[in-house]
Amino acid sequence: MNFLKKKDLEKFDSENLETQILDLSKQLVELRIKKVTRQTFKPHEFKHIKRQISQLITLQQVKKST
Repeated sequence: MNFLKKKDLEKFDSENLETQILDLSKQLVELRIKKVTRQTFKPHEFKHIKRQISQLITLQQVKKST
């Protein structure tokens, strides 16, 4: 899983940001469910997904303020 570059992040419009945030949130919930049910999962994905969500939310706030 690769992190998004700043150039790639700036290409998103508000609709894409919303859909990306929702998709990543769903993935995070699925990972939590896997953890609780003791299925196999990759623990580092929690950190990656949380970071991507925070980047997108920050970008969304910046775009709203301008």
